[in-house]
Amino acid sequence: MARIIAVANQKGGVGKTTTAVNLAASLAVTRRRVLLVDLDPQGNATMGCGVEKTSITRGIGDVLTGDCSTRDALVALESPVMSLLPANQDLTAAEVQLLSMSVGREIRLRNALKPVRDDFDVILIDCPPSLNMLTVNALVAADGVLVPMQCEYYALEGLTALLSTIEQIKEAVNPSLQVEGVLRTMFDPRNNLANEVSAQLIEHFGDKVFSTIVPRNVRLAEAPSFGKPALLHDKDSRGALAYLALAGEMIGRGEVPMTASAAMGAARPAG
Repeated sequence: MARIIAVANQKGGVGKTTTAVNLAASLAVTRRRVLLVDLDPQGNATMGCGVEKTSITRGIGDVLTGDCSTRDALVALESPVMSLLPANQDLTAAEVQLLSMSVGREIRLRNALKPVRDDFDVILIDCPPSLNMLTVNALVAADGVLVPMQCEYYALEGLTALLSTIEQIKEAVNPSLQVEGVLRTMFDPRNNLANEVSAQLIEHFGDKVFSTIVPRNVRLAEAPSFGKPALLHDKDSRGALAYLALAGEMIGRGEVPMTASAAMGAARPAG
């Protein structure tokens, strides 16, 4: 059964989508069966995987509203081999429908993933940059939360708000939810504030802070414009190597299965 990890931080521009796409690709090349769920109406994770968001006929929005099954919305990606549950602007309308529901609106994603959970080793959810109903659905569905953050002052405030939300979700709906880890992104070691915030994170969260640090990297930043994860755009770039290291660290921690299963989950070809 897949471990479900939400990549979440309500602050925008901290590298959530970059982390979701590149971690998914890095785990996929270790022969894990990976599903990436794009839960952001911007559809950036979908585009970053090389799928044109305007051309998808079924996506996560249709799944959440019950207009199609999860399996029917899956897109099979060939390089690297993994699956995608895509998103586009239709997800905004789906969220409005969720908000109009009086019962069960926060468990729609958890219920949608149940039929395919055994098909994968790990499911990564790219959350939107806000603590809205979509993010709540991700946290209710998840086993763990991976928090990407820049080492700057305002990021600490955002982390406090997210941790508060996680505790509320644990108490109300999902008692097994835990913080998977805090990932330092777009890190520049020449910046004194970045080093100070990094030290504070380690002081407060200890081994919950991943040893892996994702640096500022041009190749990593430009890869989405080519519709590729960094390891396909430039496998020797510092950004690509950092996400491969993160995948290895998570495997070593036991946060994803140590051995891969043989077969991919059922999915339809892109397009």
